[in-house]
Amino acid sequence: MATQEYKAWSVVVASTLAFTVCFMIWMMFAVIGIPIKASLGLNETEFGILIAMPVLTGSLIRLPLGMWTDRFGGRLVFFILMLSTVVPIYLISMCTEYWQFLVTGLFVGVAGGSFTVGIAYCARWFPKNRQGLAMGIFGAGNTGAAVTKLVAPAIVVAYGWTMVPQVYAVLMLVTAVLFWFFSFSDPAHKVASTITMREQLAVLKDPKVWKYSQYYSIVFGGYVALALWMTKYYIGEYGFDLKTAALMAAAFSIPGGILRAVGGHFSDRYGAHTVTWWVLWVSLLCLFLLSYPQTEVVIQTVKGPQSFHIGLNATLFTIILFTMGVAFAIGKASVFKYISDDYPHNIGVISGVVGLAGGLGGFLMPIIFGVLVDLTGVRSSSFMLMFGIVWVSLLWMYWTEVRPVKLDRQPRSQVAQQSASI
Repeated sequence: MATQEYKAWSVVVASTLAFTVCFMIWMMFAVIGIPIKASLGLNETEFGILIAMPVLTGSLIRLPLGMWTDRFGGRLVFFILMLSTVVPIYLISMCTEYWQFLVTGLFVGVAGGSFTVGIAYCARWFPKNRQGLAMGIFGAGNTGAAVTKLVAPAIVVAYGWTMVPQVYAVLMLVTAVLFWFFSFSDPAHKVASTITMREQLAVLKDPKVWKYSQYYSIVFGGYVALALWMTKYYIGEYGFDLKTAALMAAAFSIPGGILRAVGGHFSDRYGAHTVTWWVLWVSLLCLFLLSYPQTEVVIQTVKGPQSFHIGLNATLFTIILFTMGVAFAIGKASVFKYISDDYPHNIGVISGVVGLAGGLGGFLMPIIFGVLVDLTGVRSSSFMLMFGIVWVSLLWMYWTEVRPVKLDRQPRSQVAQQSASI
């Protein structure tokens, strides 16, 4: 009979594999959306809506999936979720109209809800001091975004874009079967049947849940948005072909998945607050550099006008983007460490709420990216938007976490003087 330790790690491995495949499929339009855009003659805003449509469903379904995971167990919910997407994935290959892609994209987007199921499912198999690592390993399935950028372009070039959803549909079916045979259930991980949906949703009144949602909207929502947007960005900004652009974009997606386990380890060791604080500062610096548009400056000199070009070349851009991908990977793990620390008995619902916020960020940002490019003509406006979101997160963290600690460490007389001055 399998030991509890064996079951725990088998669940993590099977869930991580399943999540990787789900994320591959969730990010599919990042690659096939480009030839679809060309064939349908879409503008940037329409393209943003196309690639973001699966993210919408994957975001909205996270809260109910979290509640179902608490109620019925992660194994059953995860298995049914994967099976429900097989047919819609295949139907994408038959679409010819814009609205057809949008509708099928909505159904395929259910795969994105797998994160909420898996994160709660895996965490409950481990003690509190190892949950960060377990959730980080599972979260490494985000590398599915990078796998799609490496695999899908080769399929597109060799067989056309319609072959990608056909291959992915078969892959999802096989993965679902493997997951069922290598995963386990534990009745002790389910919440009491007497707990109502209203009681589960009561967590929405907790301001900390909204704060963690804000953090996750950038470290995960921003990751999803850029994973969808970067292939197109490299093509437009630097003139790469599809395969090269997807390969360069993978430099952001790969660390965003693989290093999530490292983020889980750091969060277990140094605490969720410390890790998240530094993640946001590194992200802010990277976004400041990425926001600067390609600029031509003309200076009048004694010898006549001299022109200078200011902007990031493809190499520097990729290095900074890679650095931010590392920060986002660590931040995704540290935010969920907050959740496992503060809500050990309600991980499914809380992760559903926070995952919903992160997914909505991943849905809205690509659309706004497209609108900003259509309005301003400046591609780096997407990074300007994200810079503002990170700044809001840092301010929120300072006023609710950093400043209260500083005040607690000061003598009461100094605190009273500061309060009076305010």
